[in-house]
Amino acid sequence: MIQIQKFTFNPVQENTYLLYDETGECIIIDAGCHFDYEKEELDSFITDKGLKPVKLVNTHCHFDHILGITHCRTKYKIPFYAHQADEFLIENAVAHGDRFAVPVEPIDKPDHYLDEGDLVEFGNSKLEIIHVPGHAPGSLVFHQPEQQFILVGDVLFYGSIGRTDLPQGSFEQLISNIKNKLFILPNETVVYSGHGPETSIGFEKQNNPFLMD
Repeated sequence: MIQIQKFTFNPVQENTYLLYDETGECIIIDAGCHFDYEKEELDSFITDKGLKPVKLVNTHCHFDHILGITHCRTKYKIPFYAHQADEFLIENAVAHGDRFAVPVEPIDKPDHYLDEGDLVEFGNSKLEIIHVPGHAPGSLVFHQPEQQFILVGDVLFYGSIGRTDLPQGSFEQLISNIKNKLFILPNETVVYSGHGPETSIGFEKQNNPFLMD
């Protein structure tokens, strides 16, 4: 069974998730650790639990979700996975960070690309991939159907949705994708977002003002 540990990192208060199972293998989703104490917090958890990181996986590549990529790549010698459509965001991360007064070091492009229909595998566990562009062109959602949870990055929040005024964002595309790709999941599905608290598909169907017909 997959265990989920959430960390809230960097000045933008981004949620980084570490997923691990009974084998001790783990993946780091949206490594956003920026300050040294944040990197130490992540590393200490991995050490204390005796975990073995095997992959860096991103829901999307806005600067606040990739601030810890270089640290984790260097320390754990693991590959970085993301959707190819977000490569331009990595290339422009330094300038994007400057707009928000957050210093960003240049980050190398992903080692591997992911798309809808692929699987993220670690230990005895698998996550299905759903491509949900609108917030970012390469936005991916990671779905675990047996345990009924999804990690959505900035696609969907508690009572809100991701902003669509950033490069290659689209409000219409985001709303359509949430309704047609995520709202078909069971109401009990827990939603782990890139910022803020967890929610559920059922709650957002009934209460999210952006998504109520």
